[in-house]
Amino acid sequence: MTDVSEILASLQGQTKGTLIERMGIEITEATRERVVGTMPVAGNTQPYGLLHGGASVVLAETLGSVGAGLCAGPGRVAVGLNINATHHRAARQGTVTGVATLLSGGRTVATYDVAITDAAGERVCTSRITCLLRDAPPARE
Repeated sequence: MTDVSEILASLQGQTKGTLIERMGIEITEATRERVVGTMPVAGNTQPYGLLHGGASVVLAETLGSVGAGLCAGPGRVAVGLNINATHHRAARQGTVTGVATLLSGGRTVATYDVAITDAAGERVCTSRITCLLRDAPPARE
C-alpha cells in the first residue's frame, strides 16, 4: 500500500490549474476505503450567497474519484459513470467537509457514498458516485 503522504503529495502536484484548485478543495485523508477533503464556501456560492449545489457535487466527485483511483491501482484509471446528489440544507460561510466511504470496490467498478457537512457537523449534501476502473490509455507524446 502507498503511504498516504505520498498520495496527498501526488494529488497536490496534479491539481495545478484544475477545477480542484480553483474551488479550493484540499484532500486531507486518502485511502481506498475513505477519502476526506474540505472546500471553502466563499467563492463557491450561487447569487443568493449559499453554497452552490454544483460545488457540492464537484467536491463529492473529486473525493469519490480519488478513492476510485486508489481502487484502480497502478497503470489504471477511474472515470466517472454516475453521480447523484441530495441537498439537505444551505451552507452560507466557513468550510464544508466531505467524507467519501467505499461502498463497493471491484476490478471494474467502484462506488462511494459521500457525506458533506458544514462546520457545525450538519449534513449539507449526500452524494453517491460510481466510477469505471480501466487500464490507463497510452501516454501522449
